[in-house]
Amino acid sequence: MERFVLTDAQWALIQPHCLGKSTDPRRSGRDNRLFMEVVLWIVRTGSPWRDLPALFGNWSTAFRRFSDWRTADVFKRIFDALSGDLDMEYATIVKIHRHGQGAKGGTQGQAIGRSKGGMTTKILALTDALGNLVRFRLMPGQRFDSVEVPSLIDGLEFDAFIADKAFDSNAIIAELNERGATVVISQHPRRSKPLLLDREIYKWRHLIENFFCKLKEFKRIAMRTDKIDASFSAMIYLAAAIIHSW
Repeated sequence: MERFVLTDAQWALIQPHCLGKSTDPRRSGRDNRLFMEVVLWIVRTGSPWRDLPALFGNWSTAFRRFSDWRTADVFKRIFDALSGDLDMEYATIVKIHRHGQGAKGGTQGQAIGRSKGGMTTKILALTDALGNLVRFRLMPGQRFDSVEVPSLIDGLEFDAFIADKAFDSNAIIAELNERGATVVISQHPRRSKPLLLDREIYKWRHLIENFFCKLKEFKRIAMRTDKIDASFSAMIYLAAAIIHSW
């Protein structure tokens, strides 16, 4: 059995953001470090909660605890704590196939849609100059990649924006020009007036691809076995935080 063990350095960053600390009101949590390793085992292996090994305790208790932490945005806070300052931003998307169909109320509103690959989800992500995740948005597989870009970059300051031709949009380019950011976007061949492209800077787009390769090592994300966006997002935040700490 592959067990994900947190290092002392990782735990020192994560611990202050966990629920049930001795300094918190009400009951203290039982072994938060072990519970965090439980969640990492789930996201790393892609296993259903019911298959949780006995040494980790009762699966139902662990899942309810995960749900409580998800609702309290604990995993987002952990991600923020392990993330650094912004430098230069890059953007691209990845299409994630999912096995976790059957959410209550159906797939509507859960960033799930039918594309050529079947029922899929897209992860639109922004990384910094070191290839670490800054923000992401979930989208149904059939939606255009550029739709969520405005919300992805809202409120952020950056010097350049690097992306592939899926983001070659006049609206996006106009906003970047207004911000004074360098536009490094591969263009559609049909663009009537091609824009200058700094091909040396564009080579750095490999950082976002590298990030997604690392992210997809966590099988629960690569296969999207979570039925609802909230759980899927929590898993992405936790995995990205661990990737950042490697």
